[in-house]
Amino acid sequence: MPKQINIVIYSLYHHISKMAESAKIGIEAAGHKCEIYQVRETLPEDLVKKLGSPGKLPYKEADISTLTTADGLMFGIPTRFGNMPAQLKSYIDSTGGLWANGTLRNKPFGIFVSTGTGGGNESTAMNALSTFVHHSMIYVPLGFASAGTIAGADGSREPTPLELEVARIQGEEFAKIAAKIAT
Repeated sequence: MPKQINIVIYSLYHHISKMAESAKIGIEAAGHKCEIYQVRETLPEDLVKKLGSPGKLPYKEADISTLTTADGLMFGIPTRFGNMPAQLKSYIDSTGGLWANGTLRNKPFGIFVSTGTGGGNESTAMNALSTFVHHSMIYVPLGFASAGTIAGADGSREPTPLELEVARIQGEEFAKIAAKIAT
């Protein structure tokens, strides 16, 4: 029976959204359902424009049910000084009630990241782990080949075909393992 995998992202410059679309292709190739959700933007609209963002993405805004209705979750996280950005952290911080009730206990999750030229992919993933482990969620890594992309200092570098392919593979492999855990 197909499982529901939700991907939760924040993507100011759309690098993470492109990776999420590739992961979704992989999840669906594994025979499962997938929706992509974005967290609320907390920056003022004029600042978002000044930063050169291509604009709002067409995805639904993530809420608590985005987490509770899924059999597995993937999180697309751009790097902000080695951590997740405040927009995603604010969303996760709203899940205290889920933590108190153990609602996300044993739910599988995966992470993919993007960064500027300064790096930080690994530290962002490592720092995000503690947040999800507090919920007693089960981390499903792709391993050393985990999906990621480098956006460049000004965000002008796009994900390469290889980076998008790795995201697709991660989505497919994640869905296979998440389906086993969710049964």
